Amino acid sequence: MSSVHHGPENLSGPLYVTSEGSKPRPIVDTVGQPITGAAYLQGPVQIGKDGDFPSRWATLMVGTLENNQSESPIIPGALCTGLNNPYSLGVIGDAAILDNLDVSVSIAAGKDIVAQGEVMSRCGGHILSAKKNFDIPHPMREGWRLRHTCPEGPSNDVYTRGRISGKREIELPSYWKGLVDENSFTITLTPIGSHQDVIVKRWDEQKVYLQSKGNMPIDCFYQIFAERKDGEKLIVEYLGESPADYPGNNDEYSVSGYHYDKKESE
Repeated sequence: MSSVHHGPENLSGPLYVTSEGSKPRPIVDTVGQPITGAAYLQGPVQIGKDGDFPSRWATLMVGTLENNQSESPIIPGALCTGLNNPYSLGVIGDAAILDNLDVSVSIAAGKDIVAQGEVMSRCGGHILSAKKNFDIPHPMREGWRLRHTCPEGPSNDVYTRGRISGKREIELPSYWKGLVDENSFTITLTPIGSHQDVIVKRWDEQKVYLQSKGNMPIDCFYQIFAERKDGEKLIVEYLGESPADYPGNNDEYSVSGYHYDKKESE
């Protein structure tokens, strides 16, 4: 037999809602005293408006708020007025999910997202196999967007680029001396305005020295790639089933879906 109660009620002790014959673990504090205001529900439980869930979709179902005291429409991110709550669920403090988390729309994170297991992309593959890119409003065409993707290669390269005019030496960034392998340089030159027969004469850790035919003035674009020398060389192909099988030093890399940072707790 069920009963309907009108108006708020206060329960001074823990609330237990269980099936017949169930023996739930008592909700007590560290000294064994019942915790006032605690609740134990075996479920299923639905919180929200009628029709949010067409069936018994989960053990705990938290839907949008709508009753005769709520205001509509509910606008995400708006300040709460009356019972117009912008969120269906709010958590202050840490939240622990011990099994799968299935999110059908977006996850907005104010800080880091750390995954101890695999992180999957929309297409079912690992994030590490997805293309890295940025997507922004188009700076020139209203209503359009602009997407660029990152280059990928088989070595840990850095680059510098620019234009040299009226000079014969390209100054390299000051930090390159300690960062890159001098023997890994790849230098591309594009003469501007005329064929200058410009070539790379030599280079060192600080400069690239150019030479032109007949010592004619040099005016060219340049692009210089070099491989980093701090740490191990990248192992491009290896036998394994996940990034954890990488035969090199994984501490040097940050791979989506795996967490290799070693941070001391404060």
